[in-house]
Amino acid sequence: MPEATPAMSAAPAAYSRLTPLRVQAERLVELGVHEIVGLSAAELRAFAAAAETTAPADGALLAVHPDRAPASVLAPLLRRDGRPGFVVVDMPDVDAFAPLDTVELPDAPLYLVTGLDRGDRMANWSPDEALPALAAEDRTPLLLTEGIHWVLQQPEVLARGNCFMTIGSRLRRPNGTLDARTPAIWISNGTGRDGRERRNAPKVGWCWAGNRHTWLGFASATGRNP
Repeated sequence: MPEATPAMSAAPAAYSRLTPLRVQAERLVELGVHEIVGLSAAELRAFAAAAETTAPADGALLAVHPDRAPASVLAPLLRRDGRPGFVVVDMPDVDAFAPLDTVELPDAPLYLVTGLDRGDRMANWSPDEALPALAAEDRTPLLLTEGIHWVLQQPEVLARGNCFMTIGSRLRRPNGTLDARTPAIWISNGTGRDGRERRNAPKVGWCWAGNRHTWLGFASATGRNP
């Protein structure tokens, strides 16, 4: 597999620290995510307030279980330059992309994702190359819904030239093998079937598992906590 160059490894993240969990909860309430999940605003706020007492000092991401808020529902909530996010037209089965067997999710509607990293140093790696490398580092690849939650809370994490894949979510075929598509979140150029009106909009799409892209890292975390 390719090696990250020293410059890539040493480059600082071009995004700020996550806001406190209570602030993240307010953001989700503002977007109506609590209603999608089937919780009251008070319940969402209470979870965030309690979680702050045990969250890591460097912060954590407040996420909703994908079974309660799928990617197709969350993607349109994204915004960039006033344009809403969208799922590419050739991914109508986006919600069928489920966690890999190696990804353990808390059995709860809300949970925390810790130790986020956009994976810039793995730019120009393929998903097939990145997944075992992340496992060797004891890191877990982000789910597509977790990546969307990250961009909802930190829009600046999505930047031209530095977008990311979420290879913790994969589609399993009826015969048990994995579909070759791997989900990613990037910024539309407004070309092709996206349409010019979607230029600069946040875009949920996919790439082949064996292909490399210089502008896509591999988002990962250190863990998930209920």
